[in-house]
Amino acid sequence: MENVLTVPAELLHRQLTTVFTTWGMSQDHADIAATIMVETDLTGIDSHGIGMLPHYQKLLRENRLDPRATPTIARDNGPAVLVDGNKAIGHVPAHFANAIAIEKARQHGIGIAAVTNSNHYGAAGWYARMAAEAGMIGISLTNASHLLVPIHGTQPALGTNPIAFSAPTRDETRPVLLDMATTTVAYGKVSIARRAGKPLPPGWALDENGNPETNSARAAETRRLAPLGGTREQGAHKGYGLALMVEILCATLTGAGSAQLRTGHFFLVLNPTAFRDREDFQADLDDLIARLRGNTPAEPGQPVIIPGDPEHDTFIQRQRDGIPMMPTLVEEVRAVCEESGAGFILT
Repeated sequence: MENVLTVPAELLHRQLTTVFTTWGMSQDHADIAATIMVETDLTGIDSHGIGMLPHYQKLLRENRLDPRATPTIARDNGPAVLVDGNKAIGHVPAHFANAIAIEKARQHGIGIAAVTNSNHYGAAGWYARMAAEAGMIGISLTNASHLLVPIHGTQPALGTNPIAFSAPTRDETRPVLLDMATTTVAYGKVSIARRAGKPLPPGWALDENGNPETNSARAAETRRLAPLGGTREQGAHKGYGLALMVEILCATLTGAGSAQLRTGHFFLVLNPTAFRDREDFQADLDDLIARLRGNTPAEPGQPVIIPGDPEHDTFIQRQRDGIPMMPTLVEEVRAVCEESGAGFILT
C-alpha cells in the first residue's frame, strides 16, 4: 500500500513506552500496556493497538486517566475478586485482574475477577488468550463509551461491549480465540476507514434518524454504531441483547455504572481439570477442531477457519515484515508525542 510506514514491533513498543513514561507511568505499567497494544497490532487488530493512542492522550488531557495509578483489590471472596482500577490506563488493571482470575482458577477450578473505575483496555481477546496460554478457558468482557444505538432508538446508549472467549489446544500457539464486538464493527474500524478516506458498508453506522450512514468521516464524528446484525431483520436485536449482557456484568455488577465516562471489565477463567482429565479434554477439543477443519469448503483454496486463525497467521507475517501504519496514524502519533513532550521515534 502506497506511503504506508512499516514499523518493527520492537520500535513500536519503544515508542509507546516512551510516551507512557513521559506521562508518568512506571516502567512496569508502561511495558504492560505497550506489550498488549503491540501484540494486538501484530495480530492485525489495528483498531485496538497504537491506533488507540490518540484516544488515551485525550483521556489524559481530560483528567479521566491517571498514569500514576496502581490497581488495588477492593473485595476478595474465595474465587471472586473485585479490582479498583483507580483510573489507570485499562490494560494495567485488566492484566492485574486477569492474572488473579487465572490463579483463582488454579486454586478453585474457577476464577472471576471484575474491575471497576478503569479505562479502555485494548482488545478483549488479548486477555482471553492470556488465560489459554495458562491452560485455562477464558472469557473477557468490557463495557465502553456509548456508541451502540439500541433497537428502534436514535442515540448511542451502550458501548461496542466486546465478548472474547479462548480455549487452550495442544498447539499452544493456536488456541481457539473468539473476539467480537457486539456492534457490527468496532469503532476503531470506522476510524481506519476515515484515515483511508473510504466509505462504510451499510449496517456499520447510523445517522441521527437511525438510518444507515456510509460516510466514514461523518460516522467517526457522530459516533452512532449499529448493533451486530445491522438491522432488526438481520438479527441486530441479538447484538443489542449481548451488549446489554456485557453492560450488566461490567458496569452494573462492578459498580462502574453505565455513565458515559465509566468503564469496567469482567473476566471468567475455568480450569478444565476441575471438570475432567486434561488429556481427555484436549483430545476431544482437537477432535472437534479437526471435524470443523475437515468440512468441505465452499470454494477451493478457502478452507474452514477456526476463530483465531486469521490473527495467528497475521502475527507470523507481521513479526517478520513489521506492522503497517497509515500516514494519518503516523501523524496522529507524532501529535501525541508533541503534546506530551515525548520523543517521536517512528522514522
